[in-house]
Amino acid sequence: MLFKKISEITLNNKKVFIRCDMNTPIQDGVITDNTRILASIPTIKYAVDHGARVIVATHLGRPHDGVCDNNFSIKPIRDELAKCLGVDIPIITDIAQKIDFTQSKVVILENVRCNIGEKENNLELGEKYAALCDVFVYDAFATAHRKEASTNAIGLYTKEVCAGILMSEELEALAKISLNTTHPIVAIIGGSKVSTKLTILNNLSDKVDVLIVGGGILNTFLKANGVNIGKSLSEDNLVMDAKNILQKMISRGKQLLLPKTVVVADKVTIDANAQEVSVDDISENDMILDIGVDFALQIANILDSAGTIIWNGPLGVFEIDKFANGTKIVANAIASSNGFTLAGGGDTISAINKFHLSDRIDYISTGGGALLEFLEGKRLPAIELLEQKSI
Repeated sequence: MLFKKISEITLNNKKVFIRCDMNTPIQDGVITDNTRILASIPTIKYAVDHGARVIVATHLGRPHDGVCDNNFSIKPIRDELAKCLGVDIPIITDIAQKIDFTQSKVVILENVRCNIGEKENNLELGEKYAALCDVFVYDAFATAHRKEASTNAIGLYTKEVCAGILMSEELEALAKISLNTTHPIVAIIGGSKVSTKLTILNNLSDKVDVLIVGGGILNTFLKANGVNIGKSLSEDNLVMDAKNILQKMISRGKQLLLPKTVVVADKVTIDANAQEVSVDDISENDMILDIGVDFALQIANILDSAGTIIWNGPLGVFEIDKFANGTKIVANAIASSNGFTLAGGGDTISAINKFHLSDRIDYISTGGGALLEFLEGKRLPAIELLEQKSI
């Protein structure tokens, strides 16, 4: 990958548009995990320290085009960013007006997904964004698999385009895992739905030595293996796909691990009656909400000798402590492994933070979908743009 870094661009007295991904979880107006905001700060500080006037842009959630009520305003993000940087940061709601930098060298646009044409990568909107700046800095790896006006079209109309510090680190980490993958390769893929990760599961089943699935994805695979999963979340229309992936791993002489015991309950609440049971004893009213301890320890033993570990998605409803043990055991085993460890995705980051393991994972990617699509072998639009503009 050939691309310009922000350190290779002259920034003094220039207006710099930095597209970040600060799409953070917010409850009752309060940010519950500021990881993505903290990850964006080095690039913003670098630009300010090198004399730039900075326009920060991010999306938040999935508002309808042209609609930006309080539920989708980036005000909580602005407040957190301002606190981290120690400066006032005005919110810009009208991108058609000239931005006044006399009060602050850093401003932030209101949620870009509120702009009509943002998600459709509207060229006219991209041109409006480009008119605000001299330099476009791509620092939003988590959106690298999407073509949107603030991630793609803007770059077509901006003379100077480069990768921010976070983006550069992401791409260098991915290059490392692409070029220097050490066996055995273990992939742990969790999450609620097979449908969102079917392509990567198919792709990984051709490459990895051990494939481990968790969350709702595990339930579909258990059903494909003939297990009665009760009321557990699953996708019946993808049971045959799960069977095909299981068969592919067997035909390669590799492992797709499935548990013999799971943690079940009849509701997903902190006061639920959680029980660890054999997969043969799941009742019709049970929901599988975590893996059993023995299975978690079996995974940990495999991870101990792994050369490369790819982790995307928790293994259970880790947000509730009584369903977090499986994810906790596996996360600690990943952190203790001598192999190269790459973890990514919003829920994965939240689990890492919950168990205080961020300094023990080799690389934590801010991207979920972008990370998976890269591992699938797809060309990410962000990389194509950066390479095009590096010439």
